[in-house]
Amino acid sequence: MADYFTHFSCLLDVGTPDKAARALALFQQLRAADQDADDPEVAGFTLVRQDAPDGSTVWIHDDEHGDVEAVIRFVLRLAEDLDLSGLWGFQYALTCSRPRLDAFGGGAHVIDLGARKSIGWTSTQEWLAATINGEDADA
Repeated sequence: MADYFTHFSCLLDVGTPDKAARALALFQQLRAADQDADDPEVAGFTLVRQDAPDGSTVWIHDDEHGDVEAVIRFVLRLAEDLDLSGLWGFQYALTCSRPRLDAFGGGAHVIDLGARKSIGWTSTQEWLAATINGEDADA
């Protein structure tokens, strides 16, 4: 039997050491609340403060089986709670413990923190299929 994985590792600069501490506190609060939840809010990734206590950056990475959508929801919540602005994005990889067709690939997401929305994404699997089929690969 094959095991499928989603992996990512990215940094988010939230602007100040105080905001980094607040981001970590929010993550820990949500993680504690997720213990009894049927639909956990922050499952599928870990948040670690970089260069504490003076750093303003948090490291977001998967904890074995990453959840890309959970990262997007959390970062959008951080953008709202911490009044973040600018563009931010991250890449992810799809891997498998055994060679399987369609088991490898990845993608990327871009979020407009100020507008509090995802503004673009790409999937290597979808791009490859569209390009092979002669569809517009830039769309």
